[in-house]
Amino acid sequence: MMDAVLELLTRTMTSPWVYLAIFAIAVVDGFFPVVPSETAVITAGVFAATGGPDLLLVMAVAATGAFVGDHVSYLIGRTGGSRVTGRLRPGGRRYAAYTWARAALLDRGGLALIVARYVPGGRTAITVTMGTVGYPRRRFHLFDAVAACSWALYSALVGYLGGVAFEHDPIRGLLLGLGIAFTVTVAVEAVRYLRRRSGPRPAPGATAAVHAGAAAGRGPGPAPD
Repeated sequence: MMDAVLELLTRTMTSPWVYLAIFAIAVVDGFFPVVPSETAVITAGVFAATGGPDLLLVMAVAATGAFVGDHVSYLIGRTGGSRVTGRLRPGGRRYAAYTWARAALLDRGGLALIVARYVPGGRTAITVTMGTVGYPRRRFHLFDAVAACSWALYSALVGYLGGVAFEHDPIRGLLLGLGIAFTVTVAVEAVRYLRRRSGPRPAPGATAAVHAGAAAGRGPGPAPD
């Protein structure tokens, strides 16, 4: 069974079509977050260590795909975000993601887009929210370019590290790469949790404004960068 999986992965990762696949997956993941773009890039990085796809090309197509996908998500928020957010109900997962994204945007501005790369579900929530609140396009282009490039570099190198560590066993290399990515995600979540517990509570008026904005599909604009 494992031999068959390895053979399939090897064929896929050594095909010239792998770059198009990585690009497409990264694009779709921008507005349909169940597509595992990070896993695809990490896997490509693992096989790049043993002569599979070219590591620099993997980074380039992954970053480009992520950049395009984020802009699709931003456009969705810009054109129809108010209708979508207006139907969100308090207590739901989507409502929680939206209010988190709005609060992060108000607190950190464009830097929230970079941080959201490492928060489960955060990428789509923040890009749609930025479109919904009318975040300036030029600033979005700049911060998203940094976010997409840093994410592609991180994911590909994590995979490459696993491939180098287990040069003759790509499956273990892949597991190591995924394990590192999972650990980083848990660490980011732990830091967020500790900051929420130790940080000052938002003023009642600010909290009400955020929630009112979520219900109406609009709200206070992002904080200056």
